[in-house]
Amino acid sequence: MNEFYPLIIVALGVIALLILIMKLQINTFISLIIVSFLVAFALKMPVDEIVGTITDGMGGTLGSIALIFGLGAILGRLVSDAGGAQRIAMTLIDKFGEKHIQWAVVIASFIIGIALFFEVGLVLLIPIVFQIAKQLRVSMLYLGIPMAAALSVTHGFLPPHPGPTVIAQQFEANIGLVLLYGFIIAVPTVIIAGPVFAYVLKKVAPDVFTKSGDESAIGEVKEFNLEDTPKFGISVLTSLFPVILMAISTIVMLLQDVYGLQENIVTKSLQFIGEPTTALLISVLIAIYTMGVARNIPMKQVMHSAEESIKAIGMMLLIIGGGGVFKQVLIDGGVGDAVEQIFTGVNISPILLAWIIAAVLRIALGSATVAALTTAGLVIPLMQGSDVNVALMVLATGAGSLIASHVNDAGFWMFKEFFGLNIKETFYTWTLLETIISVVGLIFVLLLSVFV
Repeated sequence: MNEFYPLIIVALGVIALLILIMKLQINTFISLIIVSFLVAFALKMPVDEIVGTITDGMGGTLGSIALIFGLGAILGRLVSDAGGAQRIAMTLIDKFGEKHIQWAVVIASFIIGIALFFEVGLVLLIPIVFQIAKQLRVSMLYLGIPMAAALSVTHGFLPPHPGPTVIAQQFEANIGLVLLYGFIIAVPTVIIAGPVFAYVLKKVAPDVFTKSGDESAIGEVKEFNLEDTPKFGISVLTSLFPVILMAISTIVMLLQDVYGLQENIVTKSLQFIGEPTTALLISVLIAIYTMGVARNIPMKQVMHSAEESIKAIGMMLLIIGGGGVFKQVLIDGGVGDAVEQIFTGVNISPILLAWIIAAVLRIALGSATVAALTTAGLVIPLMQGSDVNVALMVLATGAGSLIASHVNDAGFWMFKEFFGLNIKETFYTWTLLETIISVVGLIFVLLLSVFV
């Protein structure tokens, strides 16, 4: 019974969190911090270490995404306030037509998702998706689910994202093969978890599609006459400039890995400007010119847009940080060690075992990347003497690490806040979406294992 105790505490912690938020209507951020303290005590963490863990969780989460979120929000707001997002939205509608607009969103999100972290892609795409939904008078979720599916699949399956990249190194897998197999699996997974799931969900739970989304998350959306908006080309270039910089950096790093190229001042410089924070800062400076100065918009007005964008995401950042606190308590409290004990000596297919362990860790710990990396450490010894394809092991681990995102995952709160959902609605949209990606991903990995 002792080995299951940490997992029971996790389950009780989640229930307590839901009661605080849904029944007692306590602010989500405050609820997350309260439950984090309670769970830390229940996991018998040393009292003098609890506050340090809380601080590390908050700092570790916000330290990695606060700059990205802030700069991404400013970039999105500058493009939106200048009319660039409306121009992109209207052009996509004209080119694809209302009937195929979901596919336009899927393709755009998939391309952006390959180069960007999930959080960055979401922040950059949200203003455009809001504009498309507004112009067509369709539900935000009708477009938001395919967008989130594409971003999440690329995050879990495709290098250069941290999870698949680092796991590939741990398993000593060929990064090129991981990318190739990942792409083969990612495309059908996005289709099933995106447009297909959105279609089925609309039939099963039509009420959730009446939500208009929380426009306060990106600030008030302005309306323009189309002739008063920036040209499509400059709007897209400004919006996608961080993607371009990160894509160039990614290609350079992949070429280095594949061909064993030596680092030099050029490659180091490209890697530097391809870092998300650097790429976004450069892009914001470009947006200040293209969406402001070049359009004769006073600098004071441009900076007002920047300031308003930060005000809009303040509470969301705290909530995401609170999710990080909860996750850190679970990690430092030994939940991962408990999972390791449970699976020691289990004798099943390495691919299936990697998926199961990653899935259990993801549900218990919240972080997809932490779940994936911990899984790698647990299953590498179990692969000895096995002829299993290591590239497929990477993808199975990535698939497992995406399952059932819930209240201990920052992505859950981001999706909830952006789309104006309550907790229950977030469970049967976002949590179910992530579970579909995970299960479908596993199925395609197993099918691919028959041929390679």
